[in-house]
Formats: sequence, C-alpha cells, structure tokens
Amino acid sequence: MNYLSADNLSKHYGDEALFEQITIGLSKGDKAALIAPNGAGKTTLMRMLAGREDPDTGLVSYASGLRIAYLEQHPVFNDQLTVNELLNSSHTEVLAAIRRYEEVVYQPQGPGHEKMLSEATALMDKFGAWDYERRLRQLLDRFLIRELDSPIGSFSGGQRKRLALAIALLDEPDMLLLDEPTNHLDIEMIEWLEKYLKQNDVTFLMVTHDRFFLDRVCNCIYELAFGTLYEHRGNYTFYVRKSNEREEALRVEREKAGQLLKKEQEWMRRMPKARTTKSKSRIDAFYDLKEKAGQKRNQKQISLNMQMSRLGSKILEINNVSKSFGDKRILADIDLMFNKGERYGIIGRNGVGKTTFLNLISGNILPDTGRIVTGDTVVYGYFSQESRLGDESRKVIDVVRDVAEVYVQPGQSTATASQMLFRFHFPAPMHHQPVSLLSGGEKRRLMLLMVLLQQPNFLILDEPTNDLDIQTLEVLEDFIRDFKGCLIVVSHDRYFMDEVVDQLLVFEGDGKIKGFVGTYSDYRDWLDEQEKSSAASQARNNVRPEKTVKTAPRKRTYKEQKEYDALEHEIAALEAEKEQLEKEMNSGTDDYQRLEFCSRRIESLITIIDEKSLRWLELDEIG
Repeated sequence: MNYLSADNLSKHYGDEALFEQITIGLSKGDKAALIAPNGAGKTTLMRMLAGREDPDTGLVSYASGLRIAYLEQHPVFNDQLTVNELLNSSHTEVLAAIRRYEEVVYQPQGPGHEKMLSEATALMDKFGAWDYERRLRQLLDRFLIRELDSPIGSFSGGQRKRLALAIALLDEPDMLLLDEPTNHLDIEMIEWLEKYLKQNDVTFLMVTHDRFFLDRVCNCIYELAFGTLYEHRGNYTFYVRKSNEREEALRVEREKAGQLLKKEQEWMRRMPKARTTKSKSRIDAFYDLKEKAGQKRNQKQISLNMQMSRLGSKILEINNVSKSFGDKRILADIDLMFNKGERYGIIGRNGVGKTTFLNLISGNILPDTGRIVTGDTVVYGYFSQESRLGDESRKVIDVVRDVAEVYVQPGQSTATASQMLFRFHFPAPMHHQPVSLLSGGEKRRLMLLMVLLQQPNFLILDEPTNDLDIQTLEVLEDFIRDFKGCLIVVSHDRYFMDEVVDQLLVFEGDGKIKGFVGTYSDYRDWLDEQEKSSAASQARNNVRPEKTVKTAPRKRTYKEQKEYDALEHEIAALEAEKEQLEKEMNSGTDDYQRLEFCSRRIESLITIIDEKSLRWLELDEIG
C-alpha cells in the first residue's frame, strides 16, 4: 500500500537551488533513511513531507486516513504548558474517545444502549485508545520524562527532544517522519528505539547520522547528492557499496569523455563550417561532451591537518575525587591517571554524571573532595554539546577571527581565517553571512573548527556527532585516529566510539565508574557473555536469583521464548475474535441476547488482550 508520494519537489533560496525535481515515495513497511551532507536540505525536505513547509514546485500526497507523526530536529513547544497540559491538549480525540466509552459503559442500560456502546467501541478502536494510559506511562518513563507538572520552558534541549519523541510514538501512527531521533538519547534508549522500529508494522522515514542504527533498522536508503535523489533498497552497508560503485562508474565515464574531448577539440580548432547537418550535430555533441567531462562529482573534503601543542610527560591525575549535587552522588572517591595517547570513551545512562565529569576535568566546576592535577603542557580542546557561538547576528568569519586571524599549520606554513573556513566546507559566500543562517550541522562544524584552532593536545568531546553529517564524521574519525594527544569522548554513537576509542569508562550511577579495555562492541560482547555465564550458573545451582539492579539487557530463556512466540499467536487470535464479534454487533441483527453476549465477550476480550499484551511487552523488553 502506498502511504506517501512526493513528485517533482523543488526548493530555492534566492537564486540558489537547494534541490530540484525530487521524487520520493513510501509504502507500508518501508523503513527508510535520508542521507545527505549538512546544508543539502534534509530537514527542509522532511518538513515538506510532513506538510510543515510548502515546496516551490511539486506536490505531496498521502493515503486516505493516514496518521502521521513528525519529530522535528529541534522541537518547539509552548513553554508555559506543563507536560500534563501538553498531553491533554495534544490528544483531544483520543481522550474524548476514552471519556465517551467510559460514559456509555457506566450509564444504566436502556433503549439504544447497545448501539451507543458499539459506536463508542468503534471509536476506541479507531484511535487505538484501549491501552493509551499504559503506553503513555511506559513511554514517559522510558525517555525519563518524570516532571509532569513542571513547565516545559524549564526543560533542556535533550528533555524537549525526548518528550517530542515520546509523543510521536504514543499515537502509534501509520507512518513516522523522524529528524535525528537518536540525538540526546543514551545508548540504552537507542537500542530500545531500534527494537521498536524493527517491528514489521512500523513505517518510517528518518534523518540520522547513526550508522549502527542505519545498518540494523533500515531497508531503504535515500541519498541526496548534487541535487539528485538516489534510492538504495538495502541497509547502510549496501548503500555505501552501491554509492561507491556509482561514483566510480561516473569517474570512469568522465575520464573517457575527457579523452574523447581532446580529439574533438582538435577538430573544432580547424573551425569547421556548420553548413551540413552532420557538422552541426558534431558541434552540438562537442559542447555536450565538454560539459560532461567538466562535471565535478567529488565531495569536498574537510581538511583536519591541524597543529598540536607539545605534550609533556605529566598529563592528568585524578586523586580521590568526589562530587555530589544535593543528595545525588555523581563521583565517589575516583582515582585515574592519563598517559600519552590514551583514548577513553565514556558511556552510561543520561543523568549519571558524564558531562559533570568532563566539566571537572576542564576546570569548569570544582570537586567536593580530592584533587585534579593537570600537567603544565596540557592544552584542552573542549567540544561541548552545550557550546554556543555567542551573538548569532555576527558574521561567520568574525566568529573565527576571534580565535585566530592567522593559523600556523604543521610545517610552519600559515592559513588565514578565510582559508580555514573553506577547508571546513564553508564556501566564500558563507563567510560574511550571519551565523543564524547556518544549519544545525553547520553550526556544530564551525564550533569544531574553533576548538581545533586552539591547537589542543587533549581533546574532550561531549556528544560530538550530534547534527554532523556522515561525511564530516568520517573525516573527524580519520583525524582522531592520527591525533597523537589524549582523548575523552562521550557519545551515544556506537559506530563512532568503535572507531576512535580503545578503552571505556562505564558510569554505573551512584558515583561508581568501571573501567573496560576495548571498544564499545567488545564491551557489549562481554556483557552478553556475562549474562550467559550467570544464567548457566543459576541453572546449574537451580537457585532463584536474587533481585538485582539490571546493568544490561538479558536474553530470554527458552521457556520465556516459547511463551513470547505463543503470545503473538494468542493475541492475534483474540484480536480476530474481537473483530468478528464487533462486525456481528454492527450487522443490524435484532437478536438482543446474542448482542448482549457479544458485548460482554468483547469487554472480556479487551481485558485479556491487555493482560497478554502487557506480558508480551515485558518479554519483548528482555530481548
């Protein structure tokens, strides 16, 4: 079934075309992603598909009755509302259906009662309102939205994004349009979202830079490159292979055109008189060939060949450091020493103190107890997720000049601020425009340039991958691999972590930090082995395990897997029986005894389905 069709979409800003004649379609079951460099128009295209922005040309159409949820890259809410007030104002149809059903169920039976009950039941089915309250509680808890009576204006950017995602999923729409859904989610939340989106009945189009996510969830990749939209039916690995094959074929084609062009140029120099049809055609073909041979298809590459300050033998010592905020303990008696070239990745749930740890190291805040000693030669480069560019009405080049008018490169050559901007994908026309006109990814790229211009030898990166396109991420990964200094990175991007770190600091909460030597994938494999070993030990001892705080998802046991599989069939059968009874009630029959039986049985089925669905979700959470 075709859910969405967009034909010949174009968008211009002034005389510059963002994209032209884009055609895209989504069918039921498609799990698609949109990939493009920053500034190519991904968010603009998503807004058009969601009906939030009009194209200059073209048309977007949807299947009749299609329910769509759109997650914006930077959600906007009424800051005066509380979460409860927002939910009550956002789901009026669902809440009205629930209230109507409750009114009918509890009012005395009389003439027309069965018809009203049938209509109320149908309305509940239409909006999927039977388990609304349970889903609401589950999603708000999953995304750590607990301050339901606080004004949204007090929420951080991450809380707003998680709230918007919870609301989008709550409605269980037919199709999801998601712009950077993994930003501000910790790894545990991302893995839950992966599982949710992999369900067969979920259809979506997303913009994301998370390559693990793309590989595990998507079955279709749309690539927006050089104003053209390419479709790849497969996951991210398939897309990379096919995209490289396409670009290689185009490169070979341009080389052949260039060789042929040399021969045709010799003919053109002889100034042929275009008196015959044949010579006119050859002249026209020459200009077509010249255009083809002159096409520039290579993506511009950011140059990160940056100078690093000399790093001495003494780098960073953390001695018996503790930090708390009120009753919440962030660090408890932590000891850590950094040596040259060490690369740490930091992982842990949101709110366990990862950013606080970085702020302690960089000296932005002080510990409650203990000492943090930094070597005399250490120059920190702190790329924070909360970094700002100041007055965004200022020109891009002026913001860079505040850091360095002239930059000394490796080999003692120099580069001006303008040259450095050009190397970071900022063409000359962008240098004198206000920072406010940059996209989210372009602002993050500008902040990264400003950090590196300080010539750090100790990089501290807090969620550096947010809003950066994949091309920029790949160049950043190459730079970090060649970087000779020390590195600490906090990131939910598992692919990025695997590429740049060789050991982890696992923040477990309540001030506890555990070290692990290896990449994130190594750590996940180790956790899985620990779970298997623990389960085997418990089975051998035939002892019921004590209830402990779960540090990582466990696998379902054989018995639980059988129950999980059976529940899917049982719920489907119960749903089918309920649907059949509802059809019978709406058939117009005047057999009131049968209608009464159907009504009672439907109510019973609803309770049973809810209980079995809840158990299925519990088992599904185990994974």
